[in-house]
Amino acid sequence: MTKKFAIVTGASTGIGFELTSIAAENGYDLLVVADEPLIQSAEQNFARHGVDVRAIEADLSTLQGVDSLLAAAQGRQIDLLCANAGRGLGHGFLDQDVADWRRVIDTNITGTIYLLQKVLRDMMARDNGTVLITGSIAGFIPGAFQAVYNGTKAFVDSFADAIRNEIKERKGTLLRRLCQAPSKLNSSTARRCWTQASARRPARAIPRTWRATDGTLS
Repeated sequence: MTKKFAIVTGASTGIGFELTSIAAENGYDLLVVADEPLIQSAEQNFARHGVDVRAIEADLSTLQGVDSLLAAAQGRQIDLLCANAGRGLGHGFLDQDVADWRRVIDTNITGTIYLLQKVLRDMMARDNGTVLITGSIAGFIPGAFQAVYNGTKAFVDSFADAIRNEIKERKGTLLRRLCQAPSKLNSSTARRCWTQASARRPARAIPRTWRATDGTLS
């Protein structure tokens, strides 16, 4: 029997690392990606769970980077996508270089929704699959000295909820949004997130939102 297959972006550290570890424990073969060499070390950690793991380093702020990620799947059916890749940028907005804030926008928004569109089209065609999008409570807060990051998360939070509403009539395709608050995400919180976010519930017109601080839905 072929194992289920998951793609996790931004998997080298933090939320992405925790979600990937849980996916591996649940028997998913994995394609993991990050824009840093550390993803190669993370690959060894995930493989200890006895699943097939492929790690690639790619810049998901570009369409070419997203295409290279999808090509690395080698046509395999994607059962789970954890769209977690994101980038922040501190300092005052007027002190930031254009290239730096554009990369935040292109990673958090352009690359993310391009990947989502590609993957969700296939999932919808067969009406089967799960997508978990990492949003943030920062999307609800005007963030001085993180203005661009918070703005991108406001987009992601809104976009994810809108798309979830668009596909709510489908019974086999599930989309959830992880809403991370400013706190240290630990393994137990990530596990609660995984368990409830993976539940096969019909989508709501006004979606529930994950609060990663306590692992509850609101």
